Amino acid sequence: MCLILFSYNINKNYKLIMGANRDEFYERPADPADFWDDAPGILAGRDLQGKGTWMGINRRGNFAALTNFRVPFGTQKADAPSRGKLVSDFLASSEPPGKYLENISRNCEKYNGFNLIAGNPDEIYYFSSKKPGIKKLGPGNYGLSNRFLDSPWPKVIKGKAGFENLMSQDEITENAVFDILKDKSHPPDKQLPDTGVGLEWERILSPIFIKSPIYGTRSSTVLIIDKQSRIRFAERSFIYKDNGIENEETRVFKFDTGLAGSLPVDF
Repeated sequence: MCLILFSYNINKNYKLIMGANRDEFYERPADPADFWDDAPGILAGRDLQGKGTWMGINRRGNFAALTNFRVPFGTQKADAPSRGKLVSDFLASSEPPGKYLENISRNCEKYNGFNLIAGNPDEIYYFSSKKPGIKKLGPGNYGLSNRFLDSPWPKVIKGKAGFENLMSQDEITENAVFDILKDKSHPPDKQLPDTGVGLEWERILSPIFIKSPIYGTRSSTVLIIDKQSRIRFAERSFIYKDNGIENEETRVFKFDTGLAGSLPVDF
């Protein structure tokens, strides 16, 4: 993930509205969102190289999403374990989100830098491997890219503004969130952060939705949890060819954590 936007407990009808873009090299293989064959309780896309995921939810309503912490090229550990496993391991566990992040924080130095959001319909936490402490989040609008939570990068500021506008609506759909996530506009150079990757890459990475010849937004994911803890999980995945989107596929899943076996519901 390169951008996670979410509004938590500030709309009368919804506990959580979350939208996220996964940015990755086009050649890295991945499966689209679905319930996993080897872990049927997990609903997520899957990175076929690291075997983890960037964002997902389980049938109990526990969810997690991850971003990498951007550092200069060539400075990451080559032998570090997959950060995507941090998400899938949480979804496979029975640990409360705060406790899980506390355990992760004790040995996070073996990973390359990351930010991890973990929660359930009633609580949500944030942890960064680059900053001590686990933060329990209160009601509000939040944005997370490849720095810290709410770092004022242009894409974060713009995305949060879009979510703030959404929160005035009585009904919020996944398509309204997808519209925010597809913004390809570039901010001026003077607004770009300096993360050590050079100006050309700062420009490439600056939009909410990224496109370049070799790297870009591979999927957009939306999670909606209403006040009855009914869940909508939607993913729009993109297939690129010749620097353009050749095809896109949208998958929508609905279930209710209050029903045994997470039966399908309409809402």
